[in-house]
Amino acid sequence: MTLIRPDRIAAIEARRDELQALMATGDLSGERFVQVSKEFAELEPVAQAAGEVRRLRAEVESLQHMTQDADEELRSMAADELHANGAALAAAERGLALALLPRDAADERAAMLEIRAGVGGDEAALFAGDLMRMYQRYADRRGWRTELISASDSEAGGFKEVVLSVTGQGVFARLKFESGVHRVQRVPATEAGGRIHTSAATVAVLPEAEDVDVKIDDKDLRIDIYRSSGPGGQSVNTTDSAVRIVHIPSGLVVIQQDEKSQHKNKAKAMKVLRTRLYEQERERLHAERAGARSSMVGSGDRSERIRTYNFPQGRVTDHRINLTLHRLPEILEGEMDELIGALIAQDEADRLAQLDG
Repeated sequence: MTLIRPDRIAAIEARRDELQALMATGDLSGERFVQVSKEFAELEPVAQAAGEVRRLRAEVESLQHMTQDADEELRSMAADELHANGAALAAAERGLALALLPRDAADERAAMLEIRAGVGGDEAALFAGDLMRMYQRYADRRGWRTELISASDSEAGGFKEVVLSVTGQGVFARLKFESGVHRVQRVPATEAGGRIHTSAATVAVLPEAEDVDVKIDDKDLRIDIYRSSGPGGQSVNTTDSAVRIVHIPSGLVVIQQDEKSQHKNKAKAMKVLRTRLYEQERERLHAERAGARSSMVGSGDRSERIRTYNFPQGRVTDHRINLTLHRLPEILEGEMDELIGALIAQDEADRLAQLDG
């Protein structure tokens, strides 16, 4: 693979050794030590993978010589081992190439998951609720934590819009391929004739911003406090706790009214605003990436879909990789690793092909 250049590997290993020596001195300040150890952690897997490739190449070369030996039994044994080691070497070389691929700096971040009902009325809102619960269950399985940021309920159940914060290790790396239009085909509970209806919901996955990523000046904000609107009954908020924040330079507006505390609503609204501003900057710097918000979700039309959930046939089809799994109930229960793993593998293969090309 053209990606595995000896000079690049040597430079990475030399830098890894330099960082290791720096950490061993014990002379680094706290902040500098964090920086050095973070860089070391990024380079060490590459150096280890390169060492494994070298070891296997040496073994393969030795075995190739042994297959020319005069002893027939030794030749046979070497041929068997050569086959196994050749396969291991190919896998190790691919692993090294993957380790060398440019990484998305946001991969290890938490994510903001925005789900909106699209075409399909009440059924679309119910489906948006199904998707929210699917992602919550998937997060539970991976040991991640989810927090409800905001929700706009539908009268028939489900959500017109719901926003979740998902925190844990490698969240954005695994969820970023979920952005797009999700289509559902099923018979609604209200359908007397048993006809299958098609509706859709959009999903946008944004890497969460940290305080240091986005500087927001108070003078750039207009903050309005008002009384929450609700469906009535006990959930009516009788205090002025709802918060609307307008970021004047960008025109972004965030409204938060789910909490009864004005301070909590403001904190959540600022979290959403910071994340959306961070994503705007990412889009500006990486306009060619498929993560650009407009291409992520499209218009919510049924035809602009990345995945279809077909209830009568119990299947889920991801149209980007032509993968169909007849495990719809399990996937809705959060068993998504096979699906997400296939998307990650295809992305890696595509990027390797581009580099080799």
